Amino acid sequence: MSDARWELIEPVLAAWRFERRGKALAFGRPPEHDLRDIMDAILYVDRTGVQWRYLPHDFPHWNTVYGYFDKSVDKGVFAQLNGLLRQLLREEEGRDAESTACVIDAQSVKTSTNVPATGQGIDAAKKIVGRKRSIVTDTLGLLLTVLVTAASVQDSVAGTALLDQVAAKHPGIRKVWGDDGYRQHLVEHAATLGIGMEITARKPGSRGFTSIPKRWAVERTYGWLMLHRRLARDYETLPTRSEAVIHIAMTDLMARCLTSENTISWRGPKTNTEHAIPG
Repeated sequence: MSDARWELIEPVLAAWRFERRGKALAFGRPPEHDLRDIMDAILYVDRTGVQWRYLPHDFPHWNTVYGYFDKSVDKGVFAQLNGLLRQLLREEEGRDAESTACVIDAQSVKTSTNVPATGQGIDAAKKIVGRKRSIVTDTLGLLLTVLVTAASVQDSVAGTALLDQVAAKHPGIRKVWGDDGYRQHLVEHAATLGIGMEITARKPGSRGFTSIPKRWAVERTYGWLMLHRRLARDYETLPTRSEAVIHIAMTDLMARCLTSENTISWRGPKTNTEHAIPG
């Protein structure tokens, strides 16, 4: 992690550690590891997909790194980082810090063997056994909220929970776009929250990839997330950990955007502009 990127996220992590140390000061001992090294290790796992136990030895011990990750998830630190960087990036793009419109979509992915069978399901439409990632982004494609469920959960069911979160955390949202997987009752539920929902669909007869107005932003976000190999499938035992890994990936992407650093693709380095993540 570069100095510029670390300066963006260090205050949130330092405040969390200070609060945590304050509560355990009478019983604990001063931390032995630098927060930046811990965050580098967490980003390494997220970016490369390596197992926690296989972290290179120049990072802190994997058990220490996972302990920080686990406690940070419980306190919502990564979601907080995601929200801070999203606001900064929106302001840099000349937008208001809070969005008034958003896009909703879902992605089904396969799971690893350590995911409990009770936390999985079958997405009959996509023929995938695993989990479903439902996300809401602003019109720039920046993450507002995420929900991980079994793949068998209907889009509209997950969408109802997501829109409730959006209404609570982002009261300025007045418009949402989604695909035709979301049913009429979700449109009606959105209306009760003061949000107008519009279903956008592919043009009849279109074949292959087609960019759909308004909804393309969330599809691009899934493309950005796939640059992180930990998200190639769901490896996390708990859905809350899966959501945290997505928040970490978006934190990494937005920090790079804010510092004008490139995200190198796995196809090999070429030109600087070729791998820049759009703002």
